[in-house]
Amino acid sequence: MSKKKFMSKTLCGLLVVYALALMVSAQSVFAQGLLVSEGDRLPRSSIRPPIGTIPPRPVVPPVVDNQQIYAVKEISVDGKLTGQVAEINVSQTFVNTTNRTIETSFVFPLPYDGAIDQMTLLVSGKEYPAKLLDAKDARSTYEGIVRANRDPALLEWVGTGMFRTSVFPIPAGESRTVTLRYTQLLRSDHGVIDYMFPMSTAKYTSKPLEKISITLNIDSHDELKNVYSPTHGVDVKRSGDKRATVTFEEQNVIPRSDFRLLFDTKNGEISSRILSYRENTDEDGFFLLMTSPKIVSERNKPLPKTVVFVLDNSGSMAGQKIVQARDSLKFVLEKLNEGDMFNIVVFNSTLTTFEPELVEYDSKTKRQALDFCEGIRASGGTDINSALGVAMGMISDRSNPNYVIFLTDGQPTSGVTDEGKIVTNATDANKTKTRMFVFGVGNDVNSRLLDKLARANFGLSDYVLPEENIEAKVSSLYSRISAPVLAGAKWSIARESDGNKNLTNQVYPAGEFDLFAGEQLIMVGRYAKTGDVSVTLTGKVDGEEKSFSFDGEFVEKSRDSRFSFIERLWAVRRIGEILDQLDLKGQNNELVEELVRLSTQHGILTPYTSFLADDSTDLRDVRANARVAGERTGRLMAETSGEQATLNRSMSNMMQNAVQADSSLGRQARATENLAFRSQPPMAPMGGSMGAGAMGGYGGGGTGGVSAESRARSAPAPAPGGIPAGEVAKSRLTQPFERVQNIANQTFYYRNSQWEDPSVTAEQRKNVQVVKQFSDEYFALVSKHGRELTQFLVLDEPVLINFKGQTYLFEM
Repeated sequence: MSKKKFMSKTLCGLLVVYALALMVSAQSVFAQGLLVSEGDRLPRSSIRPPIGTIPPRPVVPPVVDNQQIYAVKEISVDGKLTGQVAEINVSQTFVNTTNRTIETSFVFPLPYDGAIDQMTLLVSGKEYPAKLLDAKDARSTYEGIVRANRDPALLEWVGTGMFRTSVFPIPAGESRTVTLRYTQLLRSDHGVIDYMFPMSTAKYTSKPLEKISITLNIDSHDELKNVYSPTHGVDVKRSGDKRATVTFEEQNVIPRSDFRLLFDTKNGEISSRILSYRENTDEDGFFLLMTSPKIVSERNKPLPKTVVFVLDNSGSMAGQKIVQARDSLKFVLEKLNEGDMFNIVVFNSTLTTFEPELVEYDSKTKRQALDFCEGIRASGGTDINSALGVAMGMISDRSNPNYVIFLTDGQPTSGVTDEGKIVTNATDANKTKTRMFVFGVGNDVNSRLLDKLARANFGLSDYVLPEENIEAKVSSLYSRISAPVLAGAKWSIARESDGNKNLTNQVYPAGEFDLFAGEQLIMVGRYAKTGDVSVTLTGKVDGEEKSFSFDGEFVEKSRDSRFSFIERLWAVRRIGEILDQLDLKGQNNELVEELVRLSTQHGILTPYTSFLADDSTDLRDVRANARVAGERTGRLMAETSGEQATLNRSMSNMMQNAVQADSSLGRQARATENLAFRSQPPMAPMGGSMGAGAMGGYGGGGTGGVSAESRARSAPAPAPGGIPAGEVAKSRLTQPFERVQNIANQTFYYRNSQWEDPSVTAEQRKNVQVVKQFSDEYFALVSKHGRELTQFLVLDEPVLINFKGQTYLFEM
C-alpha cells in the first residue's frame, strides 16, 4: 500500500496521529487504554516493583486501599512491521478488584502524528460501539472526568483525541479482555523507522501485571541493519538479511516506560545512523550512533580469531561453580569457527594447559578439548599472575582479533599477589592488543583488580553474583563476540568546513573496538558544532585497512523531545565512567563535583550519591555535596572484595555499557539498597505507584512515587472497614530510589511532602505562584499550556516547578 493511498484511506476512516514526538520517559504516555468509571479514581499500585534480590528485612505490610477499582492483568502485543506500515493486535485484560459491579467504559486516548486505520475494539469477544472525539471535544471530556473524579491522571492526554466505548459492566472479581486491531503508518526520521507501543497507562493498576509480552515481526524490502530499543532489553532473532523477530517479555511488573523500537534498512556491508538531541543552543548537544554490519553467511564468513580461555580451578571453585565453569568452557568450544586458533589455561597454585601452544580449531581439536574439560577439578590456591602471563604469551599474531576470557572466583594467593604488579605484568605481556574479558564469580573476588585488568587490556569485566549462573553469563558474552567482521575499528565525525577535525567529545565507548556480525554498536557522545557531518569508520579485515563513510546531521535545536533519551543514556554512561576513574585512579575533586552535578540533574542515584534524596540535602550546594560524595567514594571504593564491593563495581560496569538508560537500574538500585540495609534500620515498602521515577528516574516512563498519604488526602473517604487516612499516611517514601523521579527530562525530588524541581532557588521560592489543584486557575493553565505542563500535574502530591520563567507550586 502506498503512503498516499494509505493516508487517503485513513482520512476516510479514523485519522489519528501516533505519539512519536515524545521522549522515552514519562512524556511518552499514549497507551493501549484505560477503564474510566464515574466517581472512581484510576488505580495506583501500592506494591513496589521488584529490583532484584536484596537481603531480607522486616517491612511494613502493604496498605489495603478499597478505592482501587481494577487491575491490569496482562498485556499482549503482536505485530507485523513492513517498511513504515505496522499491523498491530493488542490484548489487554482488566480485573475488577472491588466487591461491587463497576459500570465502566474503555477510553483510548488517540495518538497523533501518524495514521491509524482499521481499528476494531472488542470486549471479551463482543464488539462495542464507540465514539470518536477530536482533540477539542475530547479536552472538555478529559477535564470533566478530572473534575468529577478528583483525579489528575487523565491530564496526561489533554490535547489529544479520544476513542471511548459505551458503558459496560464488570461484576465484582471478574475480568474483561479488551482487544484492539489497527494498522498504523510509522514515522521515519534520518532513515530510522520509529515504532512505539505506549504501555504507560498500565501503571494505573492496583497491582503489578502478571505478564507483558511483545512480538514484532519485521519484514523489509532492503537489508535490515540496526534494530534497537532505547527503552527495553529486547531479544532480536534474525532470519536472513531482511527479516527479524523482536520479542520482549516481563512478569510481575508495572511498566516503567512505553515500548519503543528503532530500525533501519540499507543494502551494503555496514549501516550507520546518527540521531541527535540538543535542548539548549547554549550547551552541547548529544548524539547516538548506531552501527550494524551485514549478517554473516556462508558467502561472507567472519574473521578468524584467537580465543584463550583462562579458568580458575582453585579449591574455592569446588561444587556447582566448577561445574558451571566447565559448561561455559564447553559452550565456547562448541561455538568456535573452523580456522580459529584457541587454547585453555587452567590454574590454581600451578598451571595446566590444553596444549603448549595455540592450536587450530577443527573437529579433532574440538573433541580433544572437550575431553580435557571433563578432567578439570577444583583444588589448591590462586596464581592469577602466572596464568595471565602464560595466556598472553601464547598470542603473537595481531592481524586478526584476539581474546582472553578469564574466569576466577577469588583473590591472588599464590605467586605474585600484589594488585599493581599483576596488572602491570599482564599488560606488559599483552603485545597484540588482545582484549581481555574478565568474569568475577561470587563476592570473594578482588573486584578492583579484575576491573583494572579489563581496562588495561582493552576489555570488559562482569560479575556473576551468587544466585546467577556462570554459564549463562559467559555464553551470553561469547555469542556476541563469536563472529568479528571488523577489527580495531575507529570512528571519526567531522565537517568539511572545519578541516575535517573531529567534532565530538566525551564519547562512550571510547577508543578502538571490534564489530561483530549480528551485533550493533551503540555509541553516545556530545557535540558543540552543528550541521551536516561526515562519519568515517575505519578498521581491519584480514589485516587490511578498510574505510566506510556515512552522512549525518547534528541538529542545532531539537523541535521536540523525541530523542531526549540520548542525553539520559549519555549521562548514565558518563557517571559509570566517572565512578570507574575514581575507583581505578584515585580521588579527583573535579570528577566528584561532576558526578554530583550529573546525578542531581538527571536523578541518577548510586551508593555514592543516594544522600541527594535526603530532605536535609541542599541540592544547590554542589561543593558541600561533593565533599559528602568524595567521602563515600573514598570509603566504599577502598573495599576490594565482599558483597558491597562486587555490587558497586558491577553497577559501574553496567552503567558504562548501558544500551538502554535503565539497563543497569536493577543492579544500581540493589547496590544502593544493600548499602542502606547494612547501615539503616528496616524501612517500609514504597507507598505509591510504579515508575522509573520511583526507581531513581532512569529512562522515565511513569509517574512513580505516588504515596498512600497523598491518596488519602485527595481520594474519597474509604468505605466502611477501610484503613483510616491516618494509618495510610504511615506508609511513606523512605528509600532513595523512591524519592526521585524524572518526567520529560525534568527531575523531581520528594521533600517537604512535595515533589520539587531542584533548579528552584531560595529567591524563587519567595515569589512562588500557588495554584490549587482542580481550581479555575489550575484549569486555565492546563488550557493555555496543554501537555507541556500537564505531564507534571499527574502526581498526587504537590509539585514545585520552574516553568516558562515562573515558579509554581501546584498544591492539593
